Amino acid sequence: MPINKNALIRYKTIDKCLQNHYRQWTLNDLIEACSDALYEYEGKDVDVSKRTVQLDIQMMRSDKLGYNAPIIVYDRKYYKYEDPDYSIINIPVTDKDVKIMNEAIQVLRQFKDFSLFKEMDGVLQRLEDSVYASQKDKRAIIHLDKNEQLKGLEYIDTIYEAIQNRNVVEITYQSFKARQPSTMIVHPQLLKEFNNRWFLLAAHKEKFITLALDRMSKITTLSNQNYIDHDINGDVYYKDVVGVTVSNAKAQRIEFWIDKYNAPYVITKPFHSSQRVIKHTDDGVIFNILVQVNFELERLILGFGESIEVLKPLKLRERMQKKLRAAIGNYESKEI
Repeated sequence: MPINKNALIRYKTIDKCLQNHYRQWTLNDLIEACSDALYEYEGKDVDVSKRTVQLDIQMMRSDKLGYNAPIIVYDRKYYKYEDPDYSIINIPVTDKDVKIMNEAIQVLRQFKDFSLFKEMDGVLQRLEDSVYASQKDKRAIIHLDKNEQLKGLEYIDTIYEAIQNRNVVEITYQSFKARQPSTMIVHPQLLKEFNNRWFLLAAHKEKFITLALDRMSKITTLSNQNYIDHDINGDVYYKDVVGVTVSNAKAQRIEFWIDKYNAPYVITKPFHSSQRVIKHTDDGVIFNILVQVNFELERLILGFGESIEVLKPLKLRERMQKKLRAAIGNYESKEI
């Protein structure tokens, strides 16, 4: 079961107290020790109630966290471990624990080439040394799709720290359409990954812009400028779009047909969280989604080729027709 960090600090503090056999521990003593430990960690007073510590002791006694701590009460008010050598940090790792850690390492190891995760490399190595010591098969059985040759990954660290530390940055950037790179000062708000590319959502001249990290050539942190935090919630900001391009346009109801061979793929991997099945036909399924029309949505639709037909709105349908006619022209007008 998940545990918050304050609970872990209290468990470790109670454990440390009960390992000290040179003094007797009342409930009030344990409450005071937990309060002191949390103050040292948080840097502020944290109110630890009697009920909280009683529940902590109950949790440590149970097997819910695998502790089964032999905590007993003697002389009606003092707490101690019945086994004087017991400690929650001495609990052996079970086969199930090893399996879970092994799977987690396999996933994390695939991010090792991202600059953001480089500092984890030593931690992962120590975990591997411990976990794999009891594992004969070191082969990774989980593989995440990634592009290790993608440019711009080296800027993730700088951007991440700028957002975390609320710093303004100066970015040298050249879009695919620009002939020359330009420099801009922005207030970074959010890092976004989509389709194996990383993007920065930033505030610039009283509006939001999206910058691809692979189009950046330089980033400088400007610690002497006031940072404006727009408190962006990614789930809310990107709620009405496929991909990363957000406009001021209203979300539209997009209705489309998918042939019966590809419909199961769209059902199991929806275009968008708003996707609904409207109707099953003899030759396929009609869906709809509520999104803004953007570049990424058009690319997604075009990727299904002859297996998809946009039914509504008419403007998007006509736009897809125009693009498909141009695509056909590429094959008809050229000889190989």
